[in-house]
Amino acid sequence: NCGALPETLLESEIFGHKKGAFTGANEDKPGRFKLAHNGTIFLTEIGDLPLPLQVKLLTFLDDKVIYPLGGTKGFNVNVKMVVATHRNLEQMVKDGLFRQDLFFRLNVARIHLPPLAEREGDIRLLLDHFLATYAKKLNRTINNFSNDVLSFLLQYNYQGNIRELNNIVEYAANITNSPVI
Repeated sequence: NCGALPETLLESEIFGHKKGAFTGANEDKPGRFKLAHNGTIFLTEIGDLPLPLQVKLLTFLDDKVIYPLGGTKGFNVNVKMVVATHRNLEQMVKDGLFRQDLFFRLNVARIHLPPLAEREGDIRLLLDHFLATYAKKLNRTINNFSNDVLSFLLQYNYQGNIRELNNIVEYAANITNSPVI
């Protein structure tokens, strides 16, 4: 998760580091790219990747060699890369917050997943799935949603997308005393 760690820790996590590269680096650590050699790596929230790391990632994409933090010897790494973001990378490129060359390198096979509110048929499927999941997890008999609740949930905007829908169903399943929410 490119947004979850400070820049220096993120660089170490992705590319690895050599012993002594920074305070607390008591041993060599392989990065995620090296660990994913001959496999696939998934970088989520790529839009939160700081510009200096965007340069390093672009360099890797060009020559397939990673250089651990504090190291001088590179390692050839063969990985497929999948990235995701909730940000508008095209706008970030225009605003100078995301490198255009990196955007073009990453934008090979693009899959746009519209917000949940634009996928009406999915909402009912997910409601039923989460209800069954929480009924089983809570060891309770919860069969359905009332017509009023279902009507409301099918029209709701879900700014938090599937996570918000999941949380709503989990909360309802926890507080209901009835087999129908």
